[in-house]
Parts: sequence; structure tokens; C-alpha cells
Amino acid sequence: MAKYRLVLLRHGEGAWNKENRFCSWVDQKLSSDGIKEAQNCGKHLKALGFEFDLVFTSVLSRSIQTAWLILEEMGQEWVPIQSSWRLNERHYGALIGLNRAEMALNHGEEQVKIWRRSYDVTPPPITESHPYYEEIYNDRRYKCSDVSQDNLPKAESLKDVLDRLLPYWNEKIVPELRSGKMILISAHGNSSRALLKHVEGISDEDIINVTLPTGVPILLELDENLHPLGPHQFLGDQEAIQAAIKKVEDQGKVKSAEK
Repeated sequence: MAKYRLVLLRHGEGAWNKENRFCSWVDQKLSSDGIKEAQNCGKHLKALGFEFDLVFTSVLSRSIQTAWLILEEMGQEWVPIQSSWRLNERHYGALIGLNRAEMALNHGEEQVKIWRRSYDVTPPPITESHPYYEEIYNDRRYKCSDVSQDNLPKAESLKDVLDRLLPYWNEKIVPELRSGKMILISAHGNSSRALLKHVEGISDEDIINVTLPTGVPILLELDENLHPLGPHQFLGDQEAIQAAIKKVEDQGKVKSAEK
């Protein structure tokens, strides 16, 4: 029997997910499909009998909106939500706003896969001339974070994401888990991958092959030492989930008509 159980997910599809662009720290709402994904996620979790005591999100709207929609579908709107920049998506630096398929055409699919999925490769940093620099760094949500705006990242590898996420996991989330609370984490593709890497001990080499679809809940069952009792479980129609994973993987490939 699991001592602790935790549900983790990547938010529902955002507007830039639909456009196949590196969204990162640019704040985007859910697309119409993303809203449906979050609602369906809530319905599925309700049908499975989940009752949450606390929800953690990033400070990005698509993460928070996903949590709201899930709780609404479950009839658990009253459940407290705590938000932190430490659960934000990976900062993709100068790549923010660029189309992944076009990047694959210009730089090669392997290079784009390394930028998207590798553990310790950092993309070129964002500079003040970047079209989204001011939007990100003048955003009021970061004026009340636990680090100064000058110390916020300008680009991150997955390793960097894990390094800034771990203090929040250890100091905020783990104590709530140990107190017996059922936790939902509504995060992002890379902050979720980083957390899975830590909890499950996934190697630096193997993490490149871990892909998370949008809006699909992941169940983690942990022992008293917070070690997994087995691999993470995607909850839902497994055939549909595998198709969704392939769709995410294909985002970094050259479109057939362009090959």
C-alpha cells in the first residue's frame, strides 16, 4: 500500500501549444481544446474518487486556469491553491516565441530535440532586445517572488528547472504530503518532467525520452521515504494518451510537406 499519493499534470493545451511555439514564461490562456482537456481531466479524477486537500500551481495563467477547471468539475472549488514561480515552465531564453517545426527545418530535428528534451543543455539566453523580454520581466507577478527580478533566469536547462524547483518541493510540498494531504500539482511539461526525474531517479540520459501530453493526470504512489512504489501512471484511455504523447514529440519535427 502506498503511504503517499500525488497527482501531477501538465496544464491543458495553451494558445501557443496549438501554434507549436515555445511559450515558456510568456503568459498564455488555455485554448478551447485546452479548456476541454482540463474539464475532462476533472471529470476523470472525480470518477476515480480523488479528493484533494491542496493544489500547487505555477504563477502562469494556463497552470492556474487548469487547476480551477479541474476543481470545478470535481465540485472541489474550495480546495486551497498555492502558486509559485518555481513551478513555472522551463525558461527557453532566446527561443521563446519561435515555431518548433520551423526551428527543426532551420537547425535540424536533433538539435531541436536537444533544446527541448535534454537534461543539461541551455538554449541561448533572452536579451533585452527580445520581443517578449519586457512583457516577462515587467510582469507584476514576479515582483512578489522569493527572489529579486534581477536573479530570475534568462534561460534554463532542465537541470536548472530542477535546481530551482527542489527547494519548493522539499520545503513546501513534501511537508504537506507527509501531513497526510492529497496533493494535486498543476504544472508544465518541463517542471513536471524535472519533478518526475527527481522522484523516480530517472537518469540524465533517459529523461530525454520522457514526454508528457497536456491535460493528462499522472499518479505517483510513494512509500514512507517518498520513493516510488512503481513507475508513474498516466490516468485515462491509454491508447489516446499514447497518441497525445506522439503529437507532442512530433512538434519538434519538420512538417511532411517541408521535408
